[in-house]
Amino acid sequence: MDASEFARMMEELRHALKPYRDDFVTHDRIPEVGLDREEIINLMEAFKAREEARWKDGFASGAVYHGDDEHIAFQNRAYAINSQSNPLHLDLWPSTTKFEAEVVAMTANMLGADKTGDEIVGTVTSGGTESILLAMKTYRDWARDKKGITEPEMIAPTTAHAAFDKAAQYFNIRMIRVPVDADFKADVAAAGDAITKNTIVIVGSAPQFPHGIIDPIEELSELAREAGVGFHTDACLGGFLLPWAEKLGYDVPPFDFRLPGVTSMSADTHKYGYAAKGTSVVLYRGRELRHYQYYVTTDWPGGLYLTPTFAGSRPGGLSAACWAAMVAMGEQGYMEATKRILETASVIKRGIEEIPELQVLGDPLWVIAFASETLDVYAINDYMNEKGWALNALQKPPSLHICVTLRHTRSGVAERFVADLKSAVDYVKAHPDVRGSMTPVYGMAANVALKSVVGDFLKGFLDLVYEV
Repeated sequence: MDASEFARMMEELRHALKPYRDDFVTHDRIPEVGLDREEIINLMEAFKAREEARWKDGFASGAVYHGDDEHIAFQNRAYAINSQSNPLHLDLWPSTTKFEAEVVAMTANMLGADKTGDEIVGTVTSGGTESILLAMKTYRDWARDKKGITEPEMIAPTTAHAAFDKAAQYFNIRMIRVPVDADFKADVAAAGDAITKNTIVIVGSAPQFPHGIIDPIEELSELAREAGVGFHTDACLGGFLLPWAEKLGYDVPPFDFRLPGVTSMSADTHKYGYAAKGTSVVLYRGRELRHYQYYVTTDWPGGLYLTPTFAGSRPGGLSAACWAAMVAMGEQGYMEATKRILETASVIKRGIEEIPELQVLGDPLWVIAFASETLDVYAINDYMNEKGWALNALQKPPSLHICVTLRHTRSGVAERFVADLKSAVDYVKAHPDVRGSMTPVYGMAANVALKSVVGDFLKGFLDLVYEV
């Protein structure tokens, strides 16, 4: 990518990310006189009207997992009542500690706590990334204290979430990536071969984000148990769906605390738990392990200071809304939602399989990735984007996926997706010279020599996000 192509792509991104520059006043300093509150609300309503259509009509992969107007209004009311609460001040808002403790307990029970003799404990976090970061930091500190490991290593499949790599960078943990097999499941033998005296934790996903495949958690966690190291099941995406899928009779391999080798888990309440964005749960087998997550200082002039997670002050309203979502849904509500999602996913999966030029990757339940051996899938993605769809572009191999949510279970959405996808394939077949907008970027990402160029591009993209 030369300088001119880089500039062109940045300008295209600028146009897409900053659609309000020409139509609305830009604030690059605090206004001398505050704006009228009703004017501000009207402005936000205008933004909402422009941005809501795609996800509300079921055209976005993942992103919004419930989205029903009544549910949103209920969540907003729960947040509004608790908008001033802050879990850092336990004495002022004891209701927030009730909400968080019960969110953790309900999540633990759903993930097998009642089937083990061990106490399963945890905390509420700001999202899946924080849950993963906290767990990896916990294993680093545990291994340093209990085993004297000063050069810690984690073992994770190549498909494990990028947050594990982020944790490795943040906490100076060496990341050992192991391959996946032809079905996109973690290679158990390779994971076993990767264990060393510095291994602190092995990771598996249920399911992994790119292809929606559940790793062989039972075999991987047994490797960890036999080696005396931690095992983390990343169920951020599936934690609030797989338990109900299993009860509905779907073939769900064991992945939770019923397996003795699983010592921690992450599960996102703000995905299929249907809570407002900004909450997740990280769980541990026993209080002793959780203690390595906590931050405590006793000699600060400001007094004793302790926090369970990375943040100090936190929005208690989000914890309240999360609790409200879980107790309002109930087991019956979660079962019904899961049934609708999996039935819709089956329609989409079958529709993709009937397109000869496309191949579904692995055997997923509801996160359905597909590739093509003959067509540029990124060109297909561009066509789908023009039709209003927002899919996830993947690499290694080049592919796309749709993460099915309740928004897709609305009448006709699955059929519309399959019809538009067939049209996209026909268009790209008829225009073989058309290259997808992301093809050059992903092409360079696959080239070791060009990785720094792609990194610079992505950093430039983030710079663009913060331009006014």
